[in-house]
Amino acid sequence: ICTLEMAKPTGRRKSQLPDLYYECYLEKRSFKDKTSRKLWTCLCGNTLFFFNEKRDNDYTEKLDLTGLISVTDDSSQDAHLDAARFNVQTTRGNIKFTAPNAESRELWKGFMYSVAKLQVPVSLNLLPGQVHILRETVQKERQRLENLNPPPEPSPPTDVDTGKTEMPACYYEVPRLEAELLLEREAHKGNLLLRPGRDGRSFAMTTRQDLDGPVFRHYRLVANANGGFYIDVDKPVHFDTLHDVIAYMVEKTERTLTPLNIEDQYDKNICFILSDHENGERSLHPLLECDPAPEDPMPGTVLSHTFTYLVVPPSPAPRKNIPGSANSKSRILLSPEMKKQSKSSFIQSSAAAA
Repeated sequence: ICTLEMAKPTGRRKSQLPDLYYECYLEKRSFKDKTSRKLWTCLCGNTLFFFNEKRDNDYTEKLDLTGLISVTDDSSQDAHLDAARFNVQTTRGNIKFTAPNAESRELWKGFMYSVAKLQVPVSLNLLPGQVHILRETVQKERQRLENLNPPPEPSPPTDVDTGKTEMPACYYEVPRLEAELLLEREAHKGNLLLRPGRDGRSFAMTTRQDLDGPVFRHYRLVANANGGFYIDVDKPVHFDTLHDVIAYMVEKTERTLTPLNIEDQYDKNICFILSDHENGERSLHPLLECDPAPEDPMPGTVLSHTFTYLVVPPSPAPRKNIPGSANSKSRILLSPEMKKQSKSSFIQSSAAAA
């Protein structure tokens, strides 16, 4: 049996309720109710507030969804074939609801599960825009709960300045929501990152895993007064450095959690955009791989080049033209005195030979 808390006449007005996430008319019937009642239902925070009419300021009942167990469709037979019934099972009992239509039923199931479990269900038939709204609702509810129960102020840390502390490679200056988006966008590069804490005096660790959809977890890292850090959980784990924190998470999860590492990518080819003068179209062209002519080096600069040597067999030595030989085609010009001397020498040589 589920008992709803009846509101007193002096209960909080609608303007004083927590953040409103979703509202519309629902037919509600608990175990003790003989007939269903059509009430204006508002999901404010993680609580359902029921009003007799939409214009009323004071709610009549409320249902805390903190102990939510399940939200399922009601498969019982009904004379109204298009009735969108669903059941809400909590630790305090079961309540039957009827939504105006099937789309409204899916939204109610999604909102209730999101604020109670602080994660978006993946088994519902929702549009991408509706899933985005549920994700924003989860973030708002987390912030609301943190503001209601702020964590105890830690003692002033001795060395949490990122300029003084050697930060791991998976540290990113992003808030909680951007950390989730970053891990979702770069899922193939890691699923764990370190980021600044909300209070500015601590750090936070965000992880992402898949279990019928993305599941995000956030852990607070607090600096000890005497140095080091610890994970702020039920059983705190202490470490000397932030690097030890990351190594611990990787080792204890058997590398199921890996640090996010986004390396800068550089192009391997030189390309440029070229315009065609005839048709005006622009296209991407790679730069031709050719060695440009080197410019005049600065004095004292040593250039390194690669040379290719071509071995050519030596050509045969040209024959010398010997004067008087058969192959000689050159003429020797002699003066008249040299002609007389040569003629006299020839006569003497012929006489000696005789």
